[in-house]
Amino acid sequence: MDNNINTVHKFKITKYSYLFFKRLFDIICGLFGVLLLIPVTILLKIAYICTGDFHTIFFAQERIGKNGKHFRLFKYRSMIPNAEAKLDELMKNDKKIKDEYRKNKKLQKDPRITKIGKFIRRYSIDELPQLINVLIGNMSIVGPRPYLPGEKKDMKKYYDFIISCKPGLTGLWQVSGRSDVSFECRLKLEKEYSEKCSLWFDTKIFFRTFKAVFGKQGAK
Repeated sequence: MDNNINTVHKFKITKYSYLFFKRLFDIICGLFGVLLLIPVTILLKIAYICTGDFHTIFFAQERIGKNGKHFRLFKYRSMIPNAEAKLDELMKNDKKIKDEYRKNKKLQKDPRITKIGKFIRRYSIDELPQLINVLIGNMSIVGPRPYLPGEKKDMKKYYDFIISCKPGLTGLWQVSGRSDVSFECRLKLEKEYSEKCSLWFDTKIFFRTFKAVFGKQGAK
């Protein structure tokens, strides 16, 4: 009995230590990241204006966070301003597009993406404003993908595993193919992460992210 109690106690210490250092790393990255956003935002705004796009370059969307709590996720806009309405129109008029989106939750050749959007997506620049979410605390640097509320029903048995962790700016699926990974495979990778998450595993994913981004692995 004493051995069982000691084992549980050690597990709690290990878990709390992991969460403490993970949050500390998030805060440090978040602070530096928010400062980085200032020049990037200015340059990106100028680039959009030069193409005749005067709409806001920021995009906010509701996502599923830890324990199923919803939060507002921030990104740089990489699509046309009325992207949601345009998707509904595309799906209504083209069955292939409808089937592709329902299966993969994305389009391989998405006509809604702007020219600048293609560039910032290729190097994951559009994800940088999520550093604000990381600093606030509703996201982490490493974790599962922040899923849309409408995707909950499609996550099925994987849902509880995914919401056991804070969603991440990067994660196991991002370094395992990104857009080349199917939705089902992505969910399996999220489950694997939730079962293996540790400082070592997070560190490994963090450094693999640079190879995936600069090697444009699975970028669309």
